Parts: sequence; C-alpha cells; structure tokens
Amino acid sequence: MTITIYGIKSCNSMKKAFSKLDELGVSYEFHDYKKQGIDNDSVQRWVDSLGINKVLNKRGTTWRKLSDAQKAAADSDESVAIELLLANTSMIKRPIIDGEIKGEPVLLCGYDEAEFDANFAPL
Repeated sequence: MTITIYGIKSCNSMKKAFSKLDELGVSYEFHDYKKQGIDNDSVQRWVDSLGINKVLNKRGTTWRKLSDAQKAAADSDESVAIELLLANTSMIKRPIIDGEIKGEPVLLCGYDEAEFDANFAPL
C-alpha cells in the first residue's frame, strides 16, 4: 500500500486526516505543498478524476482575496483554475489522499471520516 497525503501541515482538516489515518494504522507519506510545491500533472489528474469543483476550495481566504475577474476566469476556464491552484496551493481542498490500497487506486479529496473508514478500515 502506497498512500501520499497532500496538504498543509497546520490545516485543521489535515490534522483530522493524520489522526484518522494513524488510528486506522495506515502508513502514509506527507507532501506539504506549501514547502514542496505541487506539479501540474498531479493537479490536472486530480481535477480530471474528481472535478474542479471538488479540488478548488472556494471557501477559503485565498479564493476570497482573488479579484472578481480572476474568480470569473477560473469559473469559466478550467485551465485558468488549475493555474491559480498551482500558484496558490492554499486553494487546493485539503487533504488530497492519492495512492493505492490493496492494489486498487484511491483518490480522495477533503476530510470525510466515513469515507476514510470505508476506504482504509480494516487494512
């Protein structure tokens, strides 16, 4: 099993996800995209699989600080939205869980305890 959890260490959703994965005995690698950045291919794959509305966090302060023109451009053009996500990683909904469980791919976005239980317990 290879799991990577993407996010920002200080985020409350991330802390919940770390605790839950630890509780379930799931080993994982952590990728802090505030410190390590994130590549276009990963973000594009997440958007292709989950949809831009799932990956783009419009509830955070980073989104609210964008100009109306930037928001409109992101809403009308997925490639613009992805460029904004790459430039402002705080706008990527957290956590992103990417990897493989029991030979099957897993890609989760956001912290949902029931979803974590369904995907990771019991391993």
